[in-house]
Amino acid sequence: MCTYYFHDNDLNCVHTLQSIGGCDWDNETGHINGFLQLGYDGEDFMSFNPQTETWIVQKQQAVTIIQEINVDKAMTKYLLTQECPDFLKKSVNYGRNSLMRTDFPSVSLLQKTPSSPVSCFATGFYPDRVMMFWRKDGEELHENVEPGEILPNHDGSFQMNVDLNLSSVTPEDWRRYECVFHLSGVKDDIITKLDKAVIRTNWGKTGIRSNGGRK
Repeated sequence: MCTYYFHDNDLNCVHTLQSIGGCDWDNETGHINGFLQLGYDGEDFMSFNPQTETWIVQKQQAVTIIQEINVDKAMTKYLLTQECPDFLKKSVNYGRNSLMRTDFPSVSLLQKTPSSPVSCFATGFYPDRVMMFWRKDGEELHENVEPGEILPNHDGSFQMNVDLNLSSVTPEDWRRYECVFHLSGVKDDIITKLDKAVIRTNWGKTGIRSNGGRK
């Protein structure tokens, strides 16, 4: 929308002329509707019909303005019914591609010290509609679990972590735990088994976990 202010020297007051233009496109029927409307001091003033290339008057004062302004009606019709819809279609396609984008993460198990919680860390995923949790014997855990926030990466993807406190878990029971990463719209989850051999640490020998196995 554009707003113009102009001064009336005879009446010593300021008037407002507003214009709004654009187009509607029905992607199912292909129907296109371009529009251009002008308002004067907050009231409907006149509008342009691109099909007939004519001005439609809402206020009688607009007749004088129509006679004075020199509008290229054919060009205005082209902008409203050709160029505007083309831009709209490109924008829709761009948005659709963005919405359909799916990037799978790299999932790692991290631990700062032998007594620290084990963090299941996923990075590089898109979109951010995800669930990430620990489970034991196939059942989701809520105790001794601390989920982190979903954070953005510099490349537009996201990262997230969920920590598991193992202070009361015996080494023999580690195999009963696994981290689950679920990406919305994707059937298969990424499952990462709790295994000391694949934990990345800041102490001693470091194991590495690449992309988690899908199940």
